[in-house]
Amino acid sequence: MTATEKEVRDTILEAKKHPMDHLLRWDRLPHVWCSGCGLGSVLSCFVQAITNSGIDLNKLVVVSGIGCTGRVSGYLNLDVFHTTHGRAIPFAIGLKLAKPELNIVVFSGDGDLFAIGGNHIIHAARRNVDITVICSNNFNYGMTGGQLAPTTPEEAWTTTSPHGNVEPSFNLSALVAAAGASYVARWTSLNARRLMSSMETAILKKGFNFIEVINPCPTTFGRRNKFDTGLKMLNFFKKHAVIKHGIDPKETNIVFGDDLIVGEFVDKKGLLTLADRLALIAKKAQKKR
Repeated sequence: MTATEKEVRDTILEAKKHPMDHLLRWDRLPHVWCSGCGLGSVLSCFVQAITNSGIDLNKLVVVSGIGCTGRVSGYLNLDVFHTTHGRAIPFAIGLKLAKPELNIVVFSGDGDLFAIGGNHIIHAARRNVDITVICSNNFNYGMTGGQLAPTTPEEAWTTTSPHGNVEPSFNLSALVAAAGASYVARWTSLNARRLMSSMETAILKKGFNFIEVINPCPTTFGRRNKFDTGLKMLNFFKKHAVIKHGIDPKETNIVFGDDLIVGEFVDKKGLLTLADRLALIAKKAQKKR
């Protein structure tokens, strides 16, 4: 061993504990997600954002629905609820109304939130309920076989669109922005630092805050659409993700094979939340007595 090698060896510190250990349930790891799936990266961004935010962990609750992304709640060493399919949003609203002091994050997938749960998320945004919603969008129903979803780009192949999708897809960010969300952002799982920063912003901001995360799904969506490994889709993100902060979300449609617009699209200040409106009603009622 040379003197330089010995120097390097002596300066290496063995980490006895990972700084995020306290936020993860290690007894449930390794996770069930497929090789190449981006959900592990998104979860890592989330726990780092929680730490950076400095919020009271005793007042943080994470709610998820059914699907691959719904498994996120099971790996967090926090107060979490794994709810029924499509019902994460109303469950979270109930928690917020019962305990307004809680900081509530809904963490689920595009199918859970915008198919069976579509009506709930529209009205939650309209009411400006004070919750954060993180939506992993992998363009299909990943856990149940790769069926066509509301987010599947036109012409993309799935198990239920073997000749290509003929249905227009939802632009999730435009949808919640139009409904009245306070904060709307979109990133890919490759944009780790920017995604982490947006998560921190959303967690600390009052109102209905929405983050869409475009995520690789090589097992079901990717292998039918020339992205049969996570690396191929990450390379696509690297080449085609274009950051446009403040752009009108209506101009951010996802077209299969085209550039992918990401960024912070909406950041409104001072909007009344549902809780604010209820408090005003209570004050008016009190004055009438």
